[in-house]
Amino acid sequence: MGIRQSVTWCISGLILTCTLVTGVSSAAEFSAGPVFQDYGKKVQVEGVEFNANTEFKVAFDVAKGAEPGKVNRQFDSLARFINMHVASGVPAENIELALVVHGSATLDLLADPAYQQKQGGKNANITLLNALMANQVRVIVCGQSAAAHGYANEAFLPGVEVALSAMSAHALLQQQGYTLNPF
Repeated sequence: MGIRQSVTWCISGLILTCTLVTGVSSAAEFSAGPVFQDYGKKVQVEGVEFNANTEFKVAFDVAKGAEPGKVNRQFDSLARFINMHVASGVPAENIELALVVHGSATLDLLADPAYQQKQGGKNANITLLNALMANQVRVIVCGQSAAAHGYANEAFLPGVEVALSAMSAHALLQQQGYTLNPF
């Protein structure tokens, strides 16, 4: 192979690489909305649309707590689920989500007085949790985890439901037609 052909191959490779990188970066522009403006960033996927009659009833299970002062990324997943499906044509009223929380994530559901007593600062999850609950998301805490951590029912944010256990909550949600999101 001559020098001229090597240079041509090299330039062609660079052009292809630049095209692919540009295509990926422009395709991966994450944005919030249309329901949650500060949470749930998603990317629009070309060619994917849902029928306006599509209905979702999905339970999310979260056991891992956030770092102190940070939003629990798994809580943000519910905002992303709603944003991406509403942006893809599913009416918000057709989306019913439940957040079942246990383990170390139980702390992330505490109202500020209880959270500050445990962590020494404000609970960064409160704004997101209130926004989720304002959009018909059920937030359910495991009563067994709450007791194990020494949290009284009154320590949790208003609107948080206390279940006998996370296992009980999931069993009841499945009877009500909810599927379990594996992520």
